[in-house]
Amino acid sequence: MGQKTWMVCVLAGLSCTGIAAAYDRLPPLQLAGVVPKNSAEQFELAFWESIKDSKQVSDYEAYLKAYPKGRFAALAQARIATLRAAQSHGAPAAAPPPKEIAAAPPPPASRTPAAKAGNAAAAKAAPAAPAAAALPARATAPGAEIKDCPACPSLLSVPGGVFTMGNNASDPSEKPAHQVSIEAPFAIGRYEVTVQEWNACVAAGGCQKIDTAAGAPPNAPMRDVSWDDAQQYVKWLGSVSGKPYRLPTEAEWEFAARGGTTTRYWWGEQMVQGKANCKECGKPWQNEAPANVGSFAANPFGLYDTSGGVWEWVADCWHNNFKGAPADARAWDAPDCRVRVIRGGSWREGASYMVTSTRFKYDADVRHSQNGFRVARSLR
Repeated sequence: MGQKTWMVCVLAGLSCTGIAAAYDRLPPLQLAGVVPKNSAEQFELAFWESIKDSKQVSDYEAYLKAYPKGRFAALAQARIATLRAAQSHGAPAAAPPPKEIAAAPPPPASRTPAAKAGNAAAAKAAPAAPAAAALPARATAPGAEIKDCPACPSLLSVPGGVFTMGNNASDPSEKPAHQVSIEAPFAIGRYEVTVQEWNACVAAGGCQKIDTAAGAPPNAPMRDVSWDDAQQYVKWLGSVSGKPYRLPTEAEWEFAARGGTTTRYWWGEQMVQGKANCKECGKPWQNEAPANVGSFAANPFGLYDTSGGVWEWVADCWHNNFKGAPADARAWDAPDCRVRVIRGGSWREGASYMVTSTRFKYDADVRHSQNGFRVARSLR
């Protein structure tokens, strides 16, 4: 433990001797499989591994909420004390936002500089715009772009179909692989919800302000949002568009993420550099923050960042495996469910987490700096 951390520990009234000893005793984290094995200990280890280098106080608060007596509780408290002390002395607690990526594809019309002022003004002027102000979708053919309102995310229509969900050669939570029928087409976000799109909801009074977004580029994926926060956003979208916005179900998400493929990744069986925003996936990448949406290639359905970027909340309640899962596109819910599914991995994970079947979980009210979402809605 460094001298600065030790001093902050003392000032915070924490047991620094115990924390220092804990640092010395910690074994390296060995997480078997694509995601941790299906046990409480391994889930805790995976949680800590994903935040142990974070500069966000909320990440350590989320850990302490989930594991108040966890093996890393003292370390989490020390890290919170360090970050807050740095903030109180004016030192930056987080790295500067990522630079704009020159190689990124042109942003949609709603994200151009000319449109930003108009969208922001529209959001402030009409916090609860009537459904009549919505822009109707002009087509729902497979791959058609749908834009329901000026501030709404760009959607793509996805056809129905049959696919194999899960993976018998991976983590137990992904088993058994089973056939699922998507009987009706649906629409899903072309990109993960961006900072600009979230802030439009904040300006309209529909969503909470999130500190993580303060210095982030407009086209960065919105993150540090809980499942409950995402519900606020889709409710607001419904009010301004008149359309039934929601989170995608887990089955819809995996079907869309696969893009009609059956391989481990949507591009094939092996990791290919430059296909996903993760720490082993090639440039552009930096440890502090995800790349802007659309910085990597789209999958065959035209969707961006289904691998890496930020983890994406889906509608379903967490189940330890797929035994008894629906054979259709319905969300697999449960009474009083508070643990929800996230999919897709984030920029902080390695290549093995980019496998399309990878899944994980968090409490619905947890805000984690690697978690975001994309939206969906039915077309019938």
